[in-house]
Amino acid sequence: MYSRGLLPLLLSALISLVVATPVSHLDPTLSRVFDTTDKLPLPNQGNLRAHDPNILQYNGSFYLFKGGPHVPFFKATDLSGPWTKIGTVLDGDSVIHMGNRSRPWAPTTIERDGTFYCYYTLSWSGSRTSAIGVATTTTLDGSPWTDHGAMIHTGHGPGSQVWPFTITNAIDASFITDNSTGKSYLNYGSFWHDIWQLPLSDDLLSIENPKDPDAVQLTFIPHEKIKPEEGSWMSYHDGYYYAWFSHGQCCRFNEGFPARGMEYSIRVGRSRNVRGPFVDKENQLLLDGGGTIVYASNHGKVYAPGGIGVLAGNDTTPDILYYHYLNTSIGFTDADAHLGWNVLKHSDGWPFVVDGIVSTDSGAMEYLPNCFYLTMLMFSWLYIWS
Repeated sequence: MYSRGLLPLLLSALISLVVATPVSHLDPTLSRVFDTTDKLPLPNQGNLRAHDPNILQYNGSFYLFKGGPHVPFFKATDLSGPWTKIGTVLDGDSVIHMGNRSRPWAPTTIERDGTFYCYYTLSWSGSRTSAIGVATTTTLDGSPWTDHGAMIHTGHGPGSQVWPFTITNAIDASFITDNSTGKSYLNYGSFWHDIWQLPLSDDLLSIENPKDPDAVQLTFIPHEKIKPEEGSWMSYHDGYYYAWFSHGQCCRFNEGFPARGMEYSIRVGRSRNVRGPFVDKENQLLLDGGGTIVYASNHGKVYAPGGIGVLAGNDTTPDILYYHYLNTSIGFTDADAHLGWNVLKHSDGWPFVVDGIVSTDSGAMEYLPNCFYLTMLMFSWLYIWS
């Protein structure tokens, strides 16, 4: 048996986990750059370094894809890991001869009728010469994928002279299917004219009518020279489609920090129609610079969250918002980005993040508030140490 004299120390340590440090006790210099608000919850830890993570829930497991050499992907039975590397999407460099073909960015992987489709980005930082490619497989066991090459080019390459590829940037692909019609769409875009949507062909390997695509714009900042909206995602909940995006500066913080609040934050608008128009909580069009902030820098610890995705829940499990973020005590390069996630709730049809965990059992998610979880942990420890 362990000494009961250790019990007060254990309780003290546990209380320190439950009670957040008041903002007033943080280093006052932090507030000059890092937002110290405690109105947003801290992330649940994904325990994996990842920039622009993408998570697919399939057959009782979570599969995480991230930018990196040949698009690495990992497997876990819980969102907090441990994550086991399974392999890479590409066997070598992309067949698209453009940009970072050995280290694609921002993958999005979906499953349809037993086939997995991974949409990935090739580009260079600050360049509009970009492409979105696609690779497929029928198994997630590390077997080779088939690289089908580019779906769209901007700046240079086949089809780049077709509108809207003449004005947009082909990065950060995401995917959505219309619940009513079954039609699937590709969302993409960045600082150049922000975020757009294109209908996909039935095979999901190309866009529909590439010489005259039925493109619609989803977000735009009309009166600013710099238009920092990218990293789109689209989700569906209770009759609404939600257009998510990252707003602000994502990277290069080693060269200096932007003004407070100008770093990445996660924003959203909604529409009854998958093609929009989308409005924010204040009824401002996303095409007119709107976007409700759902998650942003907080506690002086979490900085520039973005690169988002949403795992859809159901009648008994919650939606999950996941993203990458920088820990101010660790570093500010892409390699320092960590996976974080929070439970999403809705009020009057608008999503917000809450403090809580998700326990997983063969992929089944169950929401528990952190206070409940820590209380159960405390009683468990009391029993063990008694």
